[in-house]
Amino acid sequence: MDWDDAYANAAHIPGAADYPPRWAAQAAAFRAQARGECDLPYGAHPRQRFDLFLPPAAARGVVVFVHGGYWLRFDKSVWSHLAAGPLARGWAVAMPSYRLAPEAPIAEITRDIAGALTVMARLARGPLVLCGHSAGGHLVARMICDDIELPPQVAGRIARVVPISPLSDLRPLLRTQMNAAFGLDLAAASAESPVCHSPRDDVPVTAWVGGGELPAFLDQARWLARAWPGTALHVEPGRHHFDVIDGLAQADSPLTAALLDGFAD
Repeated sequence: MDWDDAYANAAHIPGAADYPPRWAAQAAAFRAQARGECDLPYGAHPRQRFDLFLPPAAARGVVVFVHGGYWLRFDKSVWSHLAAGPLARGWAVAMPSYRLAPEAPIAEITRDIAGALTVMARLARGPLVLCGHSAGGHLVARMICDDIELPPQVAGRIARVVPISPLSDLRPLLRTQMNAAFGLDLAAASAESPVCHSPRDDVPVTAWVGGGELPAFLDQARWLARAWPGTALHVEPGRHHFDVIDGLAQADSPLTAALLDGFAD
């Protein structure tokens, strides 16, 4: 099996190179009219920053979106437009950047997100709903693993987690060329794999994945659902790895509903 090809999303998506500039343009246009504040610090590193978008009235809670890019690329500025759906439903949306590999190992990136959550929770009230895409799906799943220490007042507010096309088991990545940047060995890959941990049993989880994604990513979502009892698995027909997140920009999409349906008004 060619493990590099198995995880090479762009090679299997028509027009893949057009997506990042389109995302960036949509995000910039969204920020130009959004209410909130950008580049709030949660640490000393230049990438330890987050954007907070606010609805017109008092927020019902906070949706935290963590971007993907194999822990190697992108930052918060590319995804701002995905806040539109939750904002339209009255939720604040926080989007962090984080340090990237190889500068930071994945375990340190996980700690970045835990630190970001702690600061974000101080700035807005209500439940915290965590979602992330690809590597970001890994990072939000890690926030409810049994080895993660969050302040009780933060952990207790995590009300739902929706990892989108998550990397839930990092051990297959040991066979890829990307691991030259990650520097993982079997012990480190296992320690950072959500499937190797028990989650908090009081937080509902939905693993969301596109029906048109690579088999490796369909497997990754299924592995998480299998490893974590009670986790819902939703395969969205016709979606691939780059457009599976599009629903976040719409208030009435099935993906936004998976994040926010069921919370009291």
